[in-house]
This record gives sequence, C-alpha cells and structure tokens, in this order.
Amino acid sequence: MFDAIRHLDGVTPVDLYAEYPDFQIDIDREQERLLAHDVIVFQHPLYWYSTPAILKEWQDLVLEHGFAYGADGTALHGKVFFSALTAGGAEAAYCAEGRNHFTIRELLYPIEQTAMLCGMVYLPPFALFASRTAVEEGRVDRHIADWKRLIVALRDDRVDITRLSQRSLLNGAAAELTQEV
Repeated sequence: MFDAIRHLDGVTPVDLYAEYPDFQIDIDREQERLLAHDVIVFQHPLYWYSTPAILKEWQDLVLEHGFAYGADGTALHGKVFFSALTAGGAEAAYCAEGRNHFTIRELLYPIEQTAMLCGMVYLPPFALFASRTAVEEGRVDRHIADWKRLIVALRDDRVDITRLSQRSLLNGAAAELTQEV
C-alpha cells in the first residue's frame, strides 16, 4: 500500500521507522507536514488493537497542546483523518460475536477521539483483513488498486466526505462515492 502511493503527486508517504529509527521524532518537521496536507492517514498494522509504538510516540509528541488542540490549537481543524490498516484476523472476527468482540472502528475509538479533539473530520478505517493470507488468496492486487483509487479521489476532492464518514469501512468507497467535479 505504501509503495502504491509513494510517487503520487500531492501525496507524502512517511515511513516513521525509516526516518526515526531512534524514535527521536522531529516535532517541527512533522507539524509542518501536517500543515501542508488536507488529508492525514495513519497507515499501520493493527498491533494489540492499537497502533505500533512509534506511531503512538508520534501522536504523543506531534499532536501537542497549542498546536493540535486547546484554545489556540487549531492547526488541524477541518483536515480529514483516517487509519489504513492491516489486521491479522478475518473481518468476521471483528464484531460483537467474533473473536475480537468489537468492530475495527470500535477498536480505533481512541484514535477517532484524538481526531475529534483536534477538530479533524474522522473517516472510518480502510482495512485489509486476514492480511497474513492475503497474498496466497490473491486479494492484495485488488486491495491495493482500491487503496490507490481512494487516495487519488481524496487528493482530487472527488468524494463526498459526509457520505464517507457514514460508512463502517472505506473499502470500496472510491468506486461507490466518487463525484463528478
């Protein structure tokens, strides 16, 4: 997914582990990146129902009071935000009756609340379920094509954000909700 959008104009993929192997995150640089974009995506594997450690560290440092939230922290207001993730379990495992007892969106409530605190427009996640078997089952190419369509549609402002926010997942959304501009 990262490589599929790496060279798209107007899209800035950032590999935090490659840029900050020592976890010494450049707060000013990351805040400038946030200011330069209207759509913010956390792309990550779902680790123990949350984000990887470096992404949590990034949140703790970069989304600081006075910048991202608080009376003067309006830098992110109105920006669109969502997670694009891979999950090891099948989609059926992420529901009240499933092994994980919660939907992916419910498991991401802390991230959704963070976005809301920062005044961002939260969208549901884009997820690759059963990621461990996706290659063998031939699901990767279609998923990546759907991902790229979504990112291009968001970049080009060709989607209805209100309708997107009402979905449970963003998977398939670009094809269904793309608007004529």
